[in-house]
Parts: sequence; C-alpha cells; structure tokens
Amino acid sequence: MKLYADLPGRRELQLLGDLGLAVWVVVWIYLAAKTHDAVMALAAPGRKLDEAGTSMASRLRDAGSTVGGIPYVGDDASRPFDGAGSSADQMAAAGRSQVAAVETMAFWITLAVALVPILLALAFYLPPRIRFVRNATAGQRFLDSAADLDLFALRAMAHQPLHVLAGVSDDPAAAWRRQDPDVVRRLAALELKAAGLAPPPGA
Repeated sequence: MKLYADLPGRRELQLLGDLGLAVWVVVWIYLAAKTHDAVMALAAPGRKLDEAGTSMASRLRDAGSTVGGIPYVGDDASRPFDGAGSSADQMAAAGRSQVAAVETMAFWITLAVALVPILLALAFYLPPRIRFVRNATAGQRFLDSAADLDLFALRAMAHQPLHVLAGVSDDPAAAWRRQDPDVVRRLAALELKAAGLAPPPGA
C-alpha cells in the first residue's frame, strides 16, 4: 500500500495533512474531556445532598430505634423519627437523581464536543486521501510489474485537460498511436505526476 506520493512537495503536504488531522483529533478529545469535567462539577450539590440525606436517614432511624425501646411510649415516640428518616431517604434519592441527570448530560455533551468536529474533519479529509492511496497503490503495482508507460499515456489523454495535452503535442492521440517515444513518455509523466508517482528510472 502506497500511503504517500513520490514527489517531494506533495509528499510533505500529505505528511503535514495527516499530522494536522491527528493533532485536530487529539485537541478535540482533550477539549471534550475538559468539558466533561466541567459539566460533572454540576453534580457536586447532588452528591452532597445524597450523602447528607443518607447520613440523616441513618441517624434518625438509629434514634427511632433507641426511643422505640422505651416501655409504654416507645412505639408512638419512634414514629416521628421513622417518618423523618423516610423524608431524608427521599432527599438522598433526589440527590442521586440529580447526579444521574448530570452524568447523562455530561456524556452527550462530551460526545457532541468530540465527535462533531472530528467527523467533519474526517468527512472532508479522508475521501481524497483514500482515493490517492488507491490510485497510487494501483499505479505503483503497474510500475513494479515492469509494465511500459503506454497505459499511463493513454490515461493521460483521457484525464488531462486539453490545454495540458496541447503542450505535449499538437496531436497527442496520433503520436500515441504511432508510439512516438517522446510523446508517450511525456504523456505518461503527466499521469504519473497526477497519481503522485515518480517515473521509473530511464523513462
């Protein structure tokens, strides 16, 4: 698989593009993590409410249990403590619900902060990059198999703009049919350059 062009200028641009994409991904993951921490800070009151409610419920039930042991009046005296303990449980449950809501919000906000810019960058950058890799790999396979330049010259006549072809020859098709070596070489060089490949030695 050929990931980068043979031509120096284009190869450096591709390396910079890949590096830039990697930095972009890392930066947005970092920002997403910071956003997650900032949103999760909103859960602190809920946690304190949960801890306070749980602690209060436990103490009230302990007090109710102690008062309940008093002869004759114990059951009646413990009821207010039990009721207050239930109210404290509800307070703790409200705190847990608040924490759960904040956690859900933090998850989705973090996901949006990270994924939206990363997916946008991938959507714009990857398709042409993948197209280059496929074309360059296929072209290099032909060069490695010692195929002549005729195929690349033919592709150049199909793909290159007319004004570029006119710079090679007044009638490149006729010259290609005659197998004019200079025209075939120049046409092939155009297509190889477009694919990011260097001509084979001696071509």
